[in-house]
Amino acid sequence: MGYQMHQLRRGARLWALAESQHGVVARRQLLELGVHPQAIKHRVANGRLHPLSRGVYAVGRPQLTRHGRWMAAVLACGPHSVLSHGSAAELWEIGSERRGVVEVSVPEPVGRRRSGIVVHRRAALGAEDVTSHSGIPVTTPVRTLVDLAARLGRGRLEKAIREADARGLVDPEILRAALGELGGQRGVAALRETLDRRTFVLTDSELERRFLPIVRDAGLPPPQTQRIVNGFRVDFYWPDLGLVVETDGLRYHRTPAQQAADRVRDQAHTVAGLTPLRFTHAQVRYERRHVEETLRAIFERLRSN
Repeated sequence: MGYQMHQLRRGARLWALAESQHGVVARRQLLELGVHPQAIKHRVANGRLHPLSRGVYAVGRPQLTRHGRWMAAVLACGPHSVLSHGSAAELWEIGSERRGVVEVSVPEPVGRRRSGIVVHRRAALGAEDVTSHSGIPVTTPVRTLVDLAARLGRGRLEKAIREADARGLVDPEILRAALGELGGQRGVAALRETLDRRTFVLTDSELERRFLPIVRDAGLPPPQTQRIVNGFRVDFYWPDLGLVVETDGLRYHRTPAQQAADRVRDQAHTVAGLTPLRFTHAQVRYERRHVEETLRAIFERLRSN
């Protein structure tokens, strides 16, 4: 009777482990639970364990969910392995993994190649780079974005950052500040450049120094700067044209309160018969042609009225 109870408890622990790992277990975990190697063979023979790769089994049935497939790949690569790169991005729902493969990072060389798994040797990963999500060991959102930055073009990388921001996984301004601690690691420079284009902030003097030549090239007369208009301090004002240009220092993560305040300002100018126009500091710094063409178009429209 005691032996049977012991077996029942062991079976319950096995099922609990499998449930927490999306239906998969590793041989080493079974041994740690006290399952004898012959018992493992017996469970495979009678269909209670289904081999997935060397030392990894599906419990109960061979079909795996997407999370089960990821967990199986991590277990197949040994202790301290974590889901990473495109597979981590898909787990975090900020990107897509490479078709047909799961990407895993490991702290030490993996001797045997595993079908359908791309292994990244990552000696530099620290405790701050790894976490668990949905029960799966995985690189953190910040580390995942750094890894993605090494392979994605700017458009797809910006999309991944926006998704991470929208899901509350990262704050782009905090992320930008954190990159200084990562030194010259692969992907850091590309991620920093992409963030700078969207979180770039100019001082008032730098803003004027960069914006006023664009105004001149667009054919507009010099504006008044830092004037009070309709109760608000505005960046650039053309009273003869009825044009107000405001600039935003942050684009990625403006709070609802900030956005509401911007709308109130723009509405006040519109009610007063002015034309409000808004650019970001990053546009002034990095997208000069777009700003110039927009100013030229609005100038021609206002001048013809």
